[in-house]
Amino acid sequence: MIYWELFITFFKIGLFSFGGGYAMLSMIEQEIVRNHSWITISQFTDIIAISQITPGPIAINSATYIGYTATNSILGSICSTFGVILPSVIVMSILIHFIKIFKKSKYVERAFMGLRPAVIGLILGAGFALMRPAIFIDYFSYIIFFMALVAILKYKIGVIKIIVASAILGLLLY
Repeated sequence: MIYWELFITFFKIGLFSFGGGYAMLSMIEQEIVRNHSWITISQFTDIIAISQITPGPIAINSATYIGYTATNSILGSICSTFGVILPSVIVMSILIHFIKIFKKSKYVERAFMGLRPAVIGLILGAGFALMRPAIFIDYFSYIIFFMALVAILKYKIGVIKIIVASAILGLLLY
């Protein structure tokens, strides 16, 4: 049953990914696009874009959209969304208790220091996973990408402004 598969798949994604939505992207893409083929890579990229411009965490927005797309029903959205948030609720409920007790521990501090580089690697992996030739439609899409990259890195322009400007460019060019 696809609803159970959606729940279990997103439960695994929620349980085994650290660092928030961006860090989850490569795992979501692996499971949803490659392993289950519930959506295409093009649809996945669209989901990322839509998740960026809608309120809420990217992982939850993605799970909701993918659940609906895979099943054409709201129940699919509910199963995938509940699956992705349930591990966090369980783990945080347990961790809060222990963090209060051990927050001054050098071992806990060192464990978090070890997680930081891994999270950055996961985020970079998600970014590289999205940089495929199939995503870039023509040379205008490469130009938009590099303009956005320069605007963010060099001019420190906010992400929301970049998204709006890119959407306007997309409307004008396509």
